[in-house]
Amino acid sequence: METRYLNTLIAAVDAGTFSKAAETLHITQSAVSQRIKLLEEHFGQQLLDRSGQRLVLTLAGQVVFAKAKDILEKEKELLSCLQESAAHKRLALCCTPTFGMAFLPQVLSSFLRRNSDLSDFKFVFLQPAEALRGLRNEEFDLAVIEHGLDQDFTGFERYAMPDDEMLLVAAATMALPNVDGVIQLADLKECRLFARRDGCSSKELMRKNLLACGFEFADFDGVIVSDDLRFTIQSVMEGAGVAYVSQALVSSYLVSGEMVGFRVAGFEHRRGRSVVMQPQSGDDALVKELLESLFEVVTPLWRPELVKGTGRSR
Repeated sequence: METRYLNTLIAAVDAGTFSKAAETLHITQSAVSQRIKLLEEHFGQQLLDRSGQRLVLTLAGQVVFAKAKDILEKEKELLSCLQESAAHKRLALCCTPTFGMAFLPQVLSSFLRRNSDLSDFKFVFLQPAEALRGLRNEEFDLAVIEHGLDQDFTGFERYAMPDDEMLLVAAATMALPNVDGVIQLADLKECRLFARRDGCSSKELMRKNLLACGFEFADFDGVIVSDDLRFTIQSVMEGAGVAYVSQALVSSYLVSGEMVGFRVAGFEHRRGRSVVMQPQSGDDALVKELLESLFEVVTPLWRPELVKGTGRSR
């Protein structure tokens, strides 16, 4: 039975007549009369005494009237709870700048289409250590980060994404000696290098690579430290120097021929990329929705896999 019939009974008793109840409910008098009749047929008893100038509840009507008020109050509480829940749908995402620039617009487009009623969505760009610290402090629901292959994920759950491939990139107009796309580190000494700030996994990976080859940043003709990836890419395309960046960031420029990419002899060109969260966070409906959007964007390249090492993985 629809609660509007109960509401009509209450309105009729409070108003005293069907005509006044109709005005209160913004329906016709006949509609009020019909609803009361259907209500009486439903319970099999007369609910209203219509013999006087005002409508009066019968004994059966008094019982239904009292319970109707209880039912309508519960319905009101339920609607209030649902509205409050919808009004406070919130999610906080953190990712590294590389993932943010390469993939986040597509991920958010997919996610927000599914969750147009999301009232509070926050996303920030942070370096890996900062992102993991924020997760521990429950500032974010999940994080997507690039990281060293030996990264410790103890205490977290994660999805291991395909490794991020790194390249040494330069403007197509720069004549850098190479053999089948592989360049010697010694041939880069006279180049200006655009690098990220300390704490970025690409900076740390290059530092390790240089040390393994007996080099350091000071061996380059000059080093420009910038946290603005767009500035770095634009500067490299204009021939101002070289940079060691994620292939995902510059794939369109490599395809168009505006930029060329090289592997450096003796370098490790891979770093990990993972979706990380606190245990049990994956049970949250919004987190699941965001993970699905991540899958959609990265698929078919991304297949969740179990990675050996510390931390629980999925």
